[in-house]
Amino acid sequence: MKIAVIEDDAAVADALVALCAAGGCDLQRFHSAEAFLATVKLDEIDVVVVDLGLPGISGREVIQRLQDIPDGPRVVVISGKSDREIRHELRGLHQTQFLRKPPTGDWLGEIIPSAK
Repeated sequence: MKIAVIEDDAAVADALVALCAAGGCDLQRFHSAEAFLATVKLDEIDVVVVDLGLPGISGREVIQRLQDIPDGPRVVVISGKSDREIRHELRGLHQTQFLRKPPTGDWLGEIIPSAK
């Protein structure tokens, strides 16, 4: 399974890399949405894990772009923001899977359902 992680917090990104590597996943890590959008071939990615609080192009905008792609990758949103902020940012988007920071060992089963 190919996973792209878009996360500007190095500690969270490192935890996700370790978690997904333990699950046997092929992972690409991006520090910004701009780097992700300029580099990745979306037809080669199965899952995109995206932080809502990205600088520059926001996590919300990444989610919107991905949801506009027919048969695009599955999106998993991560954030440490309050429930109110998260509801506000996700309003109007298709139902999206959400995980609250900090990462835990349970995240692997949520990112890769077959790992449960």
